[in-house]
Amino acid sequence: MPVPTLDNTTVLPSFQTPLKDNVQPAADTPETADLNTSTDSSVSDSSVEELVEEMEKVTVTEHRQLELDGKLKPEPLLEENPGRFVLFPIQNPEVWDMYKKAEASFWTAEEIDLASDLKDYENLNDNERHFISHVLAFFAASDGIVNENLAANFATEIQIPEARCFYGFQIAVENIHSETYSLLIDTYVRDKKERNHLLNAIETVPCVQKKAEWALQWCERENASFAERCVAFAAVEGIFFSGSFCAIFWLKKRGLMPGLAFSNELISRDEGLHCDFACLLYKQLVNKLPESRILEIITNAVEIEKEFITDALPVELIGMNSGLMQQYIEFCADRLLFALGCNKHYGTANPFEWMEMISLQGKTNFFEKRVGEYAKSGVGGEENHVFAMDADF
Repeated sequence: MPVPTLDNTTVLPSFQTPLKDNVQPAADTPETADLNTSTDSSVSDSSVEELVEEMEKVTVTEHRQLELDGKLKPEPLLEENPGRFVLFPIQNPEVWDMYKKAEASFWTAEEIDLASDLKDYENLNDNERHFISHVLAFFAASDGIVNENLAANFATEIQIPEARCFYGFQIAVENIHSETYSLLIDTYVRDKKERNHLLNAIETVPCVQKKAEWALQWCERENASFAERCVAFAAVEGIFFSGSFCAIFWLKKRGLMPGLAFSNELISRDEGLHCDFACLLYKQLVNKLPESRILEIITNAVEIEKEFITDALPVELIGMNSGLMQQYIEFCADRLLFALGCNKHYGTANPFEWMEMISLQGKTNFFEKRVGEYAKSGVGGEENHVFAMDADF
C-alpha cells in the first residue's frame, strides 16, 4: 500500500485529491503585482512551470477534503471555545481522569540507576549491542517527533482545557523519555563518532529514517483531518514502539541491564497511557473515519514496524524469533483497532506469554527500588481535606 512521503509526492489513491482545486488565488501584493507585470527575463516560463508542478504535488486526504468543503458536522473538541482558558468546572471527566493518571505517574531520568548496565552492555556480543543501540536511537528520535506534533498541532487544535492539560503534561513526559534514551546512549556508547551517528539517527540510519518520515507526514495538519492524525499517532505509540519495547523486556527476562529494563517499564507504561488517551479522544469525535480508513492507517504502520523489527533491525540479533515478533505486532494492532471501536483484523494471539505479566501490578519491595507502577501519593485519589478529632490513627 503506498504511503505519502514527507514531501507528499505519493498519493493514497482512494483517499487523496489535489489541494489546488480548493485553493483560492491570493490578492496581488506589490511583489506579486511586480511579478505579474514584469518583463524581466530572469523569471522564465520554465521556473513558473516548476513552481506550479510543486504546488500540484500538495495533496489532502478525502476526509480532510470534506472538512475543507464544510461537509462535516461541527466538531465540539475542535470548535473555538471561549472557556478554554479556565479549567474548572470540569466539563469532560473522562479526559480529566486521564490527565490525573498521567500526573500521578510522573518520574525523572535521574531516578534510573545505570550502575550495573555498562558492564552488562560490554559483555553482550556485537549483534546484541548493535540492536540495543539502534533501538535506543529510534526511541530518542521518535519522542522528539511526537512532541513536535503535540506542540505545533494537537495542543493548539484541541479546544477543551482538560485535553490541553493532558497534552501539556505529555510534552513534559516525552521530553523525559527523550532525555532518558539520550542518557542511555551516552552511557553505553563510548565512541564519540558512533554516539553522534546514533543521536542523529533520523538523518543517518535508514531504517529509523523510514519510520520517522511516516510519522512526520502525519504532522501536516493541512493535508489530513484531526481524526486521521489522531489515529496515526496512536499507531506511532501503540505499534511503532511495540516491537522495541518487547525486545527490551526480552533482555530483562534474561536478567540483563536492569537500568534499561526499568526505564523501559516506566516509558512503556507512559506510552500505553498516551495511546489510550488518543483512543479516548477519537471516540469523542463526532466525525469519525470509515473503518476501512482506520484499517488502512493501522495496517500500513504494522507493515513498516514488521520490516523494521524483523528485517532492517532483526530481533534475531538478540536471540528472539522473528516470526513470533511479527505475530506480536499484529496482536498489538488488533488491540489498538479494538480500542478505536473497530473489529480486529489479524485475529492473532499474543505469542509471548511473559508480556502479559508486564501489565500486572508490580510486587517489588518498596525499599528495594521504585516500582514501575509507582504513583505519586494523593494524586488522582478521592479528596477528603476535613480534619476530624475522632479520626482513626
